[in-house]
Amino acid sequence: MARFAFVALALGLAGCATIEGLGQDVASGARAVRNAF
Repeated sequence: MARFAFVALALGLAGCATIEGLGQDVASGARAVRNAF
């Protein structure tokens, strides 16, 4: 669990450079999940 949190944090920091595109991907993904259920 700690390793997953560390990896998630590392990916988040790496994504800061492309936070706008990453945010759009996450938002569209969340919408798709909500529509699926």
